Formats: sequence, C-alpha cells, structure tokens
Amino acid sequence: MSADHGTRYEQAGVDYEVLDAAKRIALRAAGTTSQNAARLGATVIDASRGEPAVVVSLGEVHLGFVLECLGTKSMIASKYLEEANVNRFDAIGYDTVAAIVNDCCCVGALPFVVNAYFATGAASFYAGTRHAQLVAGFQRGCDDAGAAWGGGESPTLAGLVDPNEIDLAGSAVGLVPPGSAPILGDRLVHGDEIVFIGSSGLHANGASLVRSVADELADGLATELPSGRTFGDAVLDPSVIYVGLVEALLRESVDVHYLSHITGHGLRKVMRASADLCYRIHTLPEVPEVLAFLVEQAQLSPHEAYGTLNMGVGFAVYVAKGEGDRVVRLAVDAGLSAVVAGQVEDGPREVILEPLGVVFAGEELELRSN
Repeated sequence: MSADHGTRYEQAGVDYEVLDAAKRIALRAAGTTSQNAARLGATVIDASRGEPAVVVSLGEVHLGFVLECLGTKSMIASKYLEEANVNRFDAIGYDTVAAIVNDCCCVGALPFVVNAYFATGAASFYAGTRHAQLVAGFQRGCDDAGAAWGGGESPTLAGLVDPNEIDLAGSAVGLVPPGSAPILGDRLVHGDEIVFIGSSGLHANGASLVRSVADELADGLATELPSGRTFGDAVLDPSVIYVGLVEALLRESVDVHYLSHITGHGLRKVMRASADLCYRIHTLPEVPEVLAFLVEQAQLSPHEAYGTLNMGVGFAVYVAKGEGDRVVRLAVDAGLSAVVAGQVEDGPREVILEPLGVVFAGEELELRSN
C-alpha cells in the first residue's frame, strides 16, 4: 500500500485496514454456520460471502439478503439544518434505501422488501420536521427500487446515540429472476468490458471526511462551490438507485458477468471479485464538482482520492466483450450517464487507472476470509 493511502480518511476516523481485518474475522465465523440453514431446506451459497449480499437458495429459487447502513451522512444533514435552516432529511432517507438496494442487486437479486432501522438518542428527534422528511425520502426510495417497505425497528438508545442524531440502516431481500443465476463473478474472463455508471456526487461514502473538511472551512457547510451551490447542499444530493438498470440488464438478457457498487474503498471496489484478474481502466468520467472540491480541500492525492471516494463512478457493470455499448444504451434510457471504461485482463489482481497512472494492488482490497 502506498505511504499516503488512507492517511486523511484515517484522521477522520475511518481506517479501512483495521475495518477490513475485522470483517474477515466475522466472515470466517459466519462461514461455519452455513449448514444451519439446511434444516429448513435452504442452502447458503458460500461463494457469495464477501459479495455485497449473501445468496440463499430454496430449490430453484435464489434470494439475496443484505443489511447496510448510511454511516454518518445524517450528521451532515443535522448540521446543515442547524446552520442553513434547510431540511434535507428526505435525501437522507432516500440515501439509506439506495445503500441497501444497490448492494442487493449486485448479486442479480432484485429487492422486493426493505426494512428500516432508525436508532435515535432521544424521542425528541421525532418531534420536529426531520422525521417526516426522513420517512418521505425512505418511501420514495422504496418506490424507485420497486420494493415494499415491510417495517423495521426504531429504538431510542439514550447514552449510546447522541440525542440530536439518528443512526440509519436497513435490510432487504431480493429475488434472482427465474431463469437467471446469481451474479457472483465466477464468469469474469479476459476481454470482458467494464462499464462505469455515473454517480450523483458523494452518495453514502466519505461523510466522515466531509465533516472533517467542513470543520476547517470558515463558512463550513455554507461554503460556496464554483457553481454557486453550497458545499452542504451538494454533499446532500441523494444517491442514485441502480436497481432499475440491473432489472433492464437482466430483462434484455445482457451477458452480465459481474456487478459492483462503488462505495467505501472507492475504485478499489472495481476488483471486489475474488478472481486473480487485472482491471484496466482507460476512460474515467468527469468528477462531480462536490467531490473535486472535497479532494482539493482535503489535499488528497489521486491514489487516495480514487481509493476512498467514488469520484463519479457509482456502479460498475462487467459484461462479455462487445456488450458494453448495450449497457450504455440501457443506462442512458434509464436517465443515467455511462461509459465503456475499460476491460478485464489476465494478470495479477489489481486496478490500473491509466489516465492517472494510479494502480491499486490486490492487497489494498481484502474483504474475504482466508
């Protein structure tokens, strides 16, 4: 790992090396429990462990299951409401759903039910307008994902959660459409094309860094970007939900070999699959203004920026050679930006960002147990 990688993000309280090691410990323990599902006729697909969602099979029916959280982005919304008197908790609710369902559809499972987890530090959180906006955004996210909001849990955790904050998370169950197989990366081969689908900005990753940077700015979240928008307003743009695109890919029988939701770890997530393959990127999308500003203010190197933030790439689609242009057309039809960004090659597991001269080696993303 390069000497500079992760330095500023670690200062903001996020150390991927420590977190990834902890995840691997949990994955090893979880793997020992797979046989427990057999007593009810279910099979846990162990090859899905380490993917964004785990796949469970009930005969010919394949289900994806995921639990995901928003992180600290809700704290930005609280601070922006306090400083600018602008309520963006609808976007926060939407972001929570996006984080969940985008992970679910990575294994080819289309989410059909979502549950919410809203943990507050005091019941007073629900007395104002934040909760109503949060609920409206969560509902809209479920509608855009084509999923029912099934229910959830809303504990009050005095002494654990700050009275003025909320911890947001949730889970989803998705169905792999009949006739399709779970998408787990086992079909990735040399020559596959990689299509990058655009992000709307920060999405749900990097909020701790945003808060650290905002604390150092004279005008905080009210700092104006070159476009005239405030930093806080742009940071709180809701994430893109990619479920509709994945559904279109499956419906149109596009030869999809892998899917990756680009969140924590930035473009290192391009090599999330376990295969020893090289991912050579020749074209990168334009970096959203808010991310360019964040990188400048945090003084991140290209290696650190692209290894931490999505930098304009919200989702990656890997398809058989010659299928990339079909993915771009379907993405555009769905109102998304997309570009055939690179290809899969034989070689060591790494991501090569040719326009920047940045290389992420395989050991910089180790999410699976040994």
